[in-house]
Amino acid sequence: MTAFDFDMGVLGGGAAGLTVASGAARLGAKTLLVEKEPKLGGDCLHFGCVPSKTLIKSANVYHLIRNAAFYGLPAVDVPPVDFKEIRNRIQSVIDIIQRHDSKERFCGLGVRVEFGHPRFTDEHTIRLNGRSYSAKNWTIATGSSASLPPIPGLAQTPHLTNREIFYLDRLPASLIILGAGPIGIEMAQAFNRLGSHVAVIDRAGQILIKEDKDLADRVMHILSVEGVVFHLQSGIEAVREVGLAKEVTIRDNQGQRLALRADSILVAVGRKPNIADLGLEVIGMKTEPGGIVVDKRMRTNQKHIFAAGDVNGGFQFTHAAGYEAGIIISNAVFHLPRKADFTFLPWCTYTDPELASIGMNEQSARRAGIDIQVFSEEFQANDRSLAEGRREGCIKLILDRKEKPLGVQILGLHAGELVGEWVAALNGAVKLARIAAAVHPYPTLGEISKKAAGDIFAPKIFSPKMQKGLKFFFNLKGRACDLPDNLPMEDEKAQ
Repeated sequence: MTAFDFDMGVLGGGAAGLTVASGAARLGAKTLLVEKEPKLGGDCLHFGCVPSKTLIKSANVYHLIRNAAFYGLPAVDVPPVDFKEIRNRIQSVIDIIQRHDSKERFCGLGVRVEFGHPRFTDEHTIRLNGRSYSAKNWTIATGSSASLPPIPGLAQTPHLTNREIFYLDRLPASLIILGAGPIGIEMAQAFNRLGSHVAVIDRAGQILIKEDKDLADRVMHILSVEGVVFHLQSGIEAVREVGLAKEVTIRDNQGQRLALRADSILVAVGRKPNIADLGLEVIGMKTEPGGIVVDKRMRTNQKHIFAAGDVNGGFQFTHAAGYEAGIIISNAVFHLPRKADFTFLPWCTYTDPELASIGMNEQSARRAGIDIQVFSEEFQANDRSLAEGRREGCIKLILDRKEKPLGVQILGLHAGELVGEWVAALNGAVKLARIAAAVHPYPTLGEISKKAAGDIFAPKIFSPKMQKGLKFFFNLKGRACDLPDNLPMEDEKAQ
């Protein structure tokens, strides 16, 4: 039997890598963790989830202060934002979380942590800082980086990505965002609320292209009302620096050429896997443009080497990376052939209001040829939503013809929290009747899930056929009051 230095070697100290390393070490596997950056935590901690949500919170609070009169409070003359203060708050939040993702903590768990740029020299061995390390199993979790599209002049023009946008010295007076995906849209609203003039460019006909168009259009309308300018179905022809400004030349959906100028450009058009210079070609690793090819057990074509997180080209979410890491631990440490199942993987875009999804949406279900039913409930009919002054949004249920839930989308205040009920329900195969019968505290936004589920059964329960049967068996007398013809019914008023 070949003797290896470690039972498990992990490349990458982000969400997936940290989960594999801590899990393997706590189960007794001798574990090596290698990170190319000077600190652990990965993109999520330093350049993604944590700084973006911290920034979004600051922007939302500033927006509330500026709109205090809407809530019956005195109008406030708010001074301009000092972005250095926001940057400092972002860093303070990162620093607190960093203690949990420190070398010292992982050493305490039994993990050996090394920093540097590793490269495979054979299927079981890497070269790092002049030394060789071998492991029985390896996990590649090196993440992804912002993709730079081949736009003439972009590489030669100063621009921002997710690595720089949270650490600026000052708030850009104006900002052009290339890309209308989740990152681009979240940053568009946040910087617009902080005081930047924001324009978003995308070649697609809608923002958030993976979401249903009706909900994506509602998000775009909200941002447009707040002041964000959109240029959809627009191709970018060139980018250049003009004095202190950046200029983006586009051809819009009418075929007209427009030159847009701003202080800064944010590139948010997608991600590329961090697989360069890892020596994957030396070990015959199979890759595609999206990343390392894996099976449902997160194994590469080298069965003792696994890949998790953004690097495998799958779902680019921190929670997905953590889930995939658990799959790897089951297979590599417990030797249980556990497979990943992403049927009910949730995700959320953190605009205000948020847009959360789980399972199939309407467009993916129809694309799969499934005969579906769609039910929706508006937030404006929810009492807590009215009290909060947040009437925008809806919950949308996608069911098959047997009324089995296939997916749920929620656009509304705290949608990312509200979808948690559906995470439990769909993964636990809970029937809609149980959700409809469940008791929620009043008044809460969560009641909207109960209402949406109940509305599916209401036409059957309160049908003329049911009334007729009850009258026959129990001698019920029927209506006690009829409205005049010119007054609307209660459900008509809600509309």
